[in-house]
Amino acid sequence: PPRRSPRRMPDKHPPVQKAVVSTQSTGVEAGDSVSATLKKEFGEEALNTMKMEKKQQGEIKKQVGELFKKGNVLYKGYVDDPRNTDNAWMETVAVNYHDHKNTFHKFHLQAGDDAGQVQWVDIDSNLKLYASHAYFVSGAAHANGAHW
Repeated sequence: PPRRSPRRMPDKHPPVQKAVVSTQSTGVEAGDSVSATLKKEFGEEALNTMKMEKKQQGEIKKQVGELFKKGNVLYKGYVDDPRNTDNAWMETVAVNYHDHKNTFHKFHLQAGDDAGQVQWVDIDSNLKLYASHAYFVSGAAHANGAHW
């Protein structure tokens, strides 16, 4: 289904929506960049490009590539995570790709093979997120002048 039209919040800041993908933890494979991995995973797990015909795959990959050209790194480094131990810990790169041209509304979100579910979600401070994710999402909302 298409993305809902933004509604105005009481503080007059528009909401931001994010694609939420429920999937297994994904890491960056050797030789890949973070941005290349994000593009690939978004296509495979949020748009299910692996089930598309080659021509449609190419068109979607081109559009996703355009959207992922300009990302704003919100955070890079150690994250507080319940899986952390004294000998092993999680590190992450949180990148905000803001759709200024409203291109994402064309994409029908569909879970890929590793994703349990995927959907557009209005973000605000009441959203229940895993571990440090609320910190990253609030940073994206504030960076885009959106409701939080």
